[in-house]
Amino acid sequence: MIIDGEGHVLGRLASVISKNLLEGEEVVVLNAEKIMLTGSKEWAYAKYKQRLDRASISNPRDLGPKYPRRPDDIFRRTVRGMLPYKKSKGRDAYKGLKSFVGVPREFKDVECESVPQAEFNDIKKGIELGELSKLLGAKF
Repeated sequence: MIIDGEGHVLGRLASVISKNLLEGEEVVVLNAEKIMLTGSKEWAYAKYKQRLDRASISNPRDLGPKYPRRPDDIFRRTVRGMLPYKKSKGRDAYKGLKSFVGVPREFKDVECESVPQAEFNDIKKGIELGELSKLLGAKF
């Protein structure tokens, strides 16, 4: 299953994809930087900045917790939170997910699917994951 993430809501898309992953399907998400996060820009930045700060409060040489800055990694982390990751079933399902910023060469001519229940319709406030990532300091 190949999905174009442009114009989809982060949580809704992640929940649909996590269900498909648990059924054993391989899922590829393209244009992860164009996935929308609902809510105000200030709220979204404060939420993710707080997660990054929590990850770096302790000694920087510690091994965790780590939180991603890149949009494809933020999306993967969101899907991981919806899977039973600490069980082998969830870890195996998570290995079936691939997400990309933009569209790689091998997927240029492939037809992408859309998830109608996850589309960004009639929502007034929102920010793209790519814009949020740049605010957090990601370089992609």
